[in-house]
Amino acid sequence: MKRFSVFHYGLLLLTSLHPVESHAQSSENEDALLWEITGNGIKGSSFLFGTIHMICPDDFVIGRELSGSFGKADKVYMEVDMDDPALPLKTLELSQLKTRKLSDLFSPDDYTKLNQFFKDSIGMPLTLLNTMKPLVLLSLLTMKTLACTTPQSYEQTFVRMAKDQKKEVSGLETIEEQVQIFDDIPDSIQVKMVMGYVNGFNEQKKEFNGLVNLYKQEKLDSLYNMIVSAPDMAGAEETLLFKRNEKWLPIIENTMKELSGFFAVGAGHLGGPRGLINLLRLKGYSVKPLKELP
Repeated sequence: MKRFSVFHYGLLLLTSLHPVESHAQSSENEDALLWEITGNGIKGSSFLFGTIHMICPDDFVIGRELSGSFGKADKVYMEVDMDDPALPLKTLELSQLKTRKLSDLFSPDDYTKLNQFFKDSIGMPLTLLNTMKPLVLLSLLTMKTLACTTPQSYEQTFVRMAKDQKKEVSGLETIEEQVQIFDDIPDSIQVKMVMGYVNGFNEQKKEFNGLVNLYKQEKLDSLYNMIVSAPDMAGAEETLLFKRNEKWLPIIENTMKELSGFFAVGAGHLGGPRGLINLLRLKGYSVKPLKELP
């Protein structure tokens, strides 16, 4: 899967190319999306779950094990606080180009091609999106790779479950911090990614279906390797994955000292030597996979 873009990471799931030495238990051959965290002085169990941010309803599953683990937790953490009533307005504001327009970022030929593609495939001209950042275009394009028109969201479902169970929802980072990660990618690279997506749209659809299949099979290591081996990821894994994992770790630890937490983040953050599973094991926690009962 050669065309997988770093933007898929932010939209779908968020290996080190030089693995660190570790005597901690490896996650290799442990195919699971749900993990139980115990030991190292914490009270009871906390839980770590790898999400995919968009998936069709037929592929969306919350089984008994996942539902039960969620129910045992006192507090829910996601990458950002999805329960923040100001989040939609903040996201809209942060998605806007401040001093330029899309037509300033793309060459005339590319803009013409992109405009026609959006008319034909998305059903709207680019004039309606001319003040939005390229990340918004990638979000809309990714929606079109799905085999359904109304995808499900694990994050939004967890928010509803938390409300029903009167659980507090918090974020491991702010939406401002998350968007800044993509703002730091040069405009030229963002433009190249958008046009690469448009020029290879059918291939992108096939590759996204392959990613969903890996997710459904809970092939955590395969998902991880797919993300970090992508040509577009080269050099970006430190910012997109590893530094964020390290920043989140103290929040996860401090939460677990006080109560049982349920932490739901993109599945790409779980695997690998610098993924959350191994980082927690290096800290002395027991992290074991939980599989759904047949």
